[in-house]
Amino acid sequence: MAIEVKICGINSAEALAAAVEGGVGLVGFNFYRKSPRFLTHDAAAALARTVPASVKRVGLIVDLDNEAIATLLAAVPLDMLQLHGSEDPTRVAAIRARFRKPVMKAIPVARAEDLAVADAYLAVADRLLFDAKPPSSMKDALPGGNAISFDWRLLQGHDWSKPWMLSGGLGPDNLAEAVAISGARRVDLASGVEDRPGLKNPAKIKALLALAKTL
Repeated sequence: MAIEVKICGINSAEALAAAVEGGVGLVGFNFYRKSPRFLTHDAAAALARTVPASVKRVGLIVDLDNEAIATLLAAVPLDMLQLHGSEDPTRVAAIRARFRKPVMKAIPVARAEDLAVADAYLAVADRLLFDAKPPSSMKDALPGGNAISFDWRLLQGHDWSKPWMLSGGLGPDNLAEAVAISGARRVDLASGVEDRPGLKNPAKIKALLALAKTL
């Protein structure tokens, strides 16, 4: 696949099967309780155990303490942790060292100045993820999966020493444009392959992954 795709918020066997059959690179399980995509440890473990070794299993967490992370990892087989909260570089480094799992740090973006934050994480994170920063007027905004995008032109001409992913409001209708404008070679989707928040559509997942293979 020319574009590596992560489907986040997987919460059903049907969605997972569609993603795996379509050639997904990573699947994400959401452990943020306020999200419509939230999974219990038991539900996530049942899904994660069926994922083939060729696909990375990512756990999305938001400002969890060490005890909560340890409990999660003891219950769910995960290959990577996606830190989608306010974790600073020191905290990211501590999580990576303590739990010996690759970490991906989400960077919320609204303006060009927001990209500078990424530099502080290059030495401590294995991947970066650039997601849309919700506007202050958006009520009940989630750390991710809000179905909004930022100006992809902000990423033009940028490169980082660690792999990075583009996220925020991506779907079959705008993926090609987003990739062309931003230069992203890795993308992360949640809402763009759903019928409503938290309800993944297997057909949309397959269509998205088929499109990604052409880019």
